[in-house]
Amino acid sequence: MKLGFSKADEEFRESIADWLASNLVGEFEKIRFRGGPGDEHMFFEQRVAWEKRMAEGGWTCIGWPEQHGGRGCSLEQQVIFHEEYARAGGPGRVGHIGEGLTGPTLIAFGSAAQQQRFLPKILSGEELWCQGYSEPGAGSDLANISTRAEFDEAAGVWRLSGQKVWTSLAQESHWCFVLARTEPGSKGNRGLGFFLLEMDQPGVEVRPITQLTGTSEFNEVFFDGAEVAADCIVGEPGDGWKVAMGLLGYERGVSTLGQQMLFQNELSEVIKLAKQNGAATDPAIRQRIADAHIGLKIMRYNSLRTLSAEAGDGTLDRAAMMYKLYWSTWHRNLGNLAMDVLGPQAELVESGDYELTHLQSLFLFTRSDTIYGGTNQIQRNIIAERALGLPREPRG
Repeated sequence: MKLGFSKADEEFRESIADWLASNLVGEFEKIRFRGGPGDEHMFFEQRVAWEKRMAEGGWTCIGWPEQHGGRGCSLEQQVIFHEEYARAGGPGRVGHIGEGLTGPTLIAFGSAAQQQRFLPKILSGEELWCQGYSEPGAGSDLANISTRAEFDEAAGVWRLSGQKVWTSLAQESHWCFVLARTEPGSKGNRGLGFFLLEMDQPGVEVRPITQLTGTSEFNEVFFDGAEVAADCIVGEPGDGWKVAMGLLGYERGVSTLGQQMLFQNELSEVIKLAKQNGAATDPAIRQRIADAHIGLKIMRYNSLRTLSAEAGDGTLDRAAMMYKLYWSTWHRNLGNLAMDVLGPQAELVESGDYELTHLQSLFLFTRSDTIYGGTNQIQRNIIAERALGLPREPRG
């Protein structure tokens, strides 16, 4: 496990910390610590401007290879970047799906033309992406998707028809990567294609979904003959599952260390409140705070262990499969702890029109953590079947 940092790495830490301190000021001061989970609807235009400021400073896509516009930063330097970004209160990244998912996937599976077309505008923060995976009948069971893609030879385009759901920031995105069926009658993970679809076109309708928090940063998206150019399918028709699974490997990559720093910020807020309102004098609350601290440390060391074992192709070892189950359960429990620390104040809104405090929003949003991205039950099946090699659960 890689735990230490070299002198060069610490100099890198100093450079990113100095840059953040010099730039998270003025117009960007008010968006510090904003725009995270449950708060993604806030200060969107300012966060887009921040994304472009980061690009100007060369701080987007730092883990990408230099030949694709990145810095080619080592694992250690990427960890340092995410740690310092969260520590400085860097706002939620509006470009994280493009930078963390679309870009690495195109670098691994895309054509040279696709890389030249899409990577520069992800780097610059000019084009934002969303993810078209889940459907009403295909959430945790992603292979059950029914969105269709038919090739129109006369027009030289693919036409997509179907519905996606829980699509975060679809209303703000320029492009969407979409998993769809290219072979009529195909089932499961066969006969799929991975498409790059422009959102601003006829045949694409985005409908916001209102959440428990009163916000609607995710949406359902309807495709009715939406067009995808023939050169905007990644790989060949039928390769969609392979590309989609490769992308999910990047989702559990080094950015998880930054996620944990955000968790640390939230835990620190809970501890501060417990000291202020006297909840910290309750032995049961103190024990739960200690358990949360221990759980976060375990999460960090397990991430460092799995990232240290990363294969040369960017894939992670089987131990990484436990990460989603672990962090989502921990985060949900933190939301419960926050409400108990708040006490009776947890049931009072901050002001009219359903204005919630940060900790109230945290509690409500974390209800979804153990559901989206594969429910805890599905995550346990994945661990059992793919990581441990146990027999498959009987299917109906």
